[in-house]
Amino acid sequence: MNRFKKMTIYFMSAAYIYVGIRHFIDADFFLAIMPDYLPLHHEAVYVSGIFEILLGGLLLFKKYRKIAGWGLIALLVAVFPANIYLAQNEAAQQAIDISQTTAIVRLPFQALFIGLAYWHTKA
Repeated sequence: MNRFKKMTIYFMSAAYIYVGIRHFIDADFFLAIMPDYLPLHHEAVYVSGIFEILLGGLLLFKKYRKIAGWGLIALLVAVFPANIYLAQNEAAQQAIDISQTTAIVRLPFQALFIGLAYWHTKA
């Protein structure tokens, strides 16, 4: 495996674990960007946090990397409505102190993260 790919695996693993932990220590941040039409906001925040921690950790193990990558793709797709909601909702932007421009600029990064997760399934 090339050095760059290995670095992205370690970086993404740490990032997912960190963000997953934030779901528990700063749940209000994630609750603020939950679309109104989705049910069980608290539960969704905690479940997505658990999966970020779990899948981020599994990414470190070659034996589980393919499962982790596909799981992360599913998770990224599942949370994308919250990112769209954030880009469209001024109250959500104010709640987490982000501009609409920044919220919109963040959207394409989901595709990058999905691409990285897919690349990691091939490691």
